[in-house]
Amino acid sequence: MHNKKIILIAAALLLSWPAIQSAGDTGHNFQISKNLDIFHSIFRDVDILYVDTIDAESVIQAGIDAMLGKLDPYTVYYPQDKESDLKMMTTGKYAGIGAIIRQYPSLDYIVIEEPYENMPAAVSGVKAGDRILSIDGENMKGKSSQYVSDHLRGDPATKFVLTVARPGGPDSLSINITRANIALPAVPYYGIWKGVGYIILDSFTENCSRDIRKALIELKEQGAKSIILDLRNNGGGLLNEAIDIVGLFVPKGTTVVQTKGKTRFATSSYETRRDPVDADIPLAILTNGSSASASEIVSGALQDLDRAVVIGSRTFGKGLVQTTRDLPYNGTLKVTTSKYYIPSGRCIQEIDYSHLNADGHAGRIPDSLTHVFHTKAGREVRDGGGIRPDIPCPVDTLPDVLYYLSTNVVLFDFLNDYCINHQNIPSPDQFEVSDSLYNAFVDYVRNSDFKFESRSSKILESLRELAEFEGLLDKSSEEFKSLETKLQYDMDKDLYQFKNDISHLLGSSIATRYHYSRGAIQYNMKSDAVLDSAVSVLADKTRYNRILMRPTGKSK
Repeated sequence: MHNKKIILIAAALLLSWPAIQSAGDTGHNFQISKNLDIFHSIFRDVDILYVDTIDAESVIQAGIDAMLGKLDPYTVYYPQDKESDLKMMTTGKYAGIGAIIRQYPSLDYIVIEEPYENMPAAVSGVKAGDRILSIDGENMKGKSSQYVSDHLRGDPATKFVLTVARPGGPDSLSINITRANIALPAVPYYGIWKGVGYIILDSFTENCSRDIRKALIELKEQGAKSIILDLRNNGGGLLNEAIDIVGLFVPKGTTVVQTKGKTRFATSSYETRRDPVDADIPLAILTNGSSASASEIVSGALQDLDRAVVIGSRTFGKGLVQTTRDLPYNGTLKVTTSKYYIPSGRCIQEIDYSHLNADGHAGRIPDSLTHVFHTKAGREVRDGGGIRPDIPCPVDTLPDVLYYLSTNVVLFDFLNDYCINHQNIPSPDQFEVSDSLYNAFVDYVRNSDFKFESRSSKILESLRELAEFEGLLDKSSEEFKSLETKLQYDMDKDLYQFKNDISHLLGSSIATRYHYSRGAIQYNMKSDAVLDSAVSVLADKTRYNRILMRPTGKSK
């Protein structure tokens, strides 16, 4: 019966499609009808003739996903059971316990990586390092992180028993937890740093502009004479929130962005709707390669209006806008409906999804094919390829050993042992990784099973297998042995050669254990070169005005 229902829906769509098309090319409509008819026929015959009974829902879901995957990564179908994922993206809210969980290949149980501050898990006494043994009596041994996550989430106000094993504690500890709506803070931190107001915005979720307004007002009351808005690693979100954030710094009625799409509903112009909090305070925006979408609207619009200095590295380059459409059976389609254009008239979309390469992948627009636009003051800016910062800061290349340490259970285990032996640490802005602490970590790593292989070694192994397949290994075996020796990591050497990077990872991880994500932010601020660059620019009014081509006498 369920299969027949799906076929009837497809047939109804097929019959009604010409009526849905109010205008357009007859040939295009024929191609749509033809291919829907083919799809319907294939599914009908497979359902009837295939040797085993097929799961209609999963098969058609795979077909939908494949179809939308030919468009762009942002056009996605959310069936009813995935609606919570979409809600989480747009609101930053979900119902659960409020904790990051993690799966390590060497452990049989999922572990608590980090409870969120003031959320049910932390309030109930769940700690980082706890291994999740069972949820309401159901054994979680060998379960995937997705399975455990689904069982930790649920309706608000529902209660359950979480049984954990705690390092240095009892082998089994039962904790009563009441689920609640979890609202991840869009602004995880703001404060005065070296005399400058500093605000971090993690995502453009509902009401984040209100949180930025609150932070801005409080920082000004505390004496901030300039502001840094950190949009690094902010993947974007709601368009209206981006417009309202720009409106905090520019006059009411300023055009922030225009969208242009196929339909008139997708073509609009958006202006700021309220009086600004401060249209003159010196402002710096921090960006990196993970700043995307709404982050690029804010940084790009403020750059085009010569209202802020953008500092850091080039942004991701997402100039596409998505809207949602309700579907039958409580599903939702998130679909790309337009491109956006910031005040200079440029669109910063970097990847051209409408033209695929020979290998079927979308290509990036090369810098040589981008166009010059001009800011309000006449500065040159370019379309395509994201927002280019006014002050580029080189992106540090991190050593491989840092990645492997951060993803290996050895760091997790060391942190567990450290917390057992240290009840407290100094405040994050005062905490330092001493030589003795670092040496203790190095000894711990040496005595563990931690090993890692260079990427070049992995590629060499693939090349060796190919050479063997082609019958070329015998005459090149000596060369392979020589390269293998040269490409082997010296772990002891790396642990001290990259001491600064590893020490920073260790210190940030310890700060998180004792002071949650807020502690990691405060710890990381001490060695943030991009943040220091912003502070330096804002302290030098002449340089700040020169970058924005603003006459010194008009600066406030």
